[in-house]
Amino acid sequence: MADFYPYLIPSLPVLQFGTKPPFSYEQFLDMCHRRIPEPDYALLSSLPQAPEYPSYEKGQKTIRKWVDFDTALRNELVKIRAQKIHRDPSTSLRGSGFGDPFLATSTAAAMGNPSLLEAELALDEERWNALEHLATGHYFDVDLLITYAYKLLILIRWENVLNADAARMLHRVLVTPG
Repeated sequence: MADFYPYLIPSLPVLQFGTKPPFSYEQFLDMCHRRIPEPDYALLSSLPQAPEYPSYEKGQKTIRKWVDFDTALRNELVKIRAQKIHRDPSTSLRGSGFGDPFLATSTAAAMGNPSLLEAELALDEERWNALEHLATGHYFDVDLLITYAYKLLILIRWENVLNADAARMLHRVLVTPG
């Protein structure tokens, strides 16, 4: 398998936070499939998501850094929410305790927003900025595709949120028994 990163990466549209995703994740994987080595494709096809983080072993460096960052962000959310209900957060914290005072501050600021949607948007913007930082220095390699993939997943998530049928969801919550 030839290494076509220099051809594939420039052909991908630039992703910008808050915009519509240019294509689905499946389409992204399809574009990558025959243009990158099979082990890299397998990596992109099985990127760990938040519920799988605890089972993600030390592996690919960029993925590990992403998992550590997102786990730290989620831990900050746990601390804030536990404080609000007067509970000990230590039973719900995950990972090795990556601490970043800036992350604690920005997470608290996001959670201080009275709009849950705006708070979540601010948290995803933190995630986006972390991915930008992880992509620094990577131009034509799998690390750049990993950060691109996670950004695409953020955009897809927001597209789903913004296109959700609120009336149908409310009806389902109010009418459908628990």
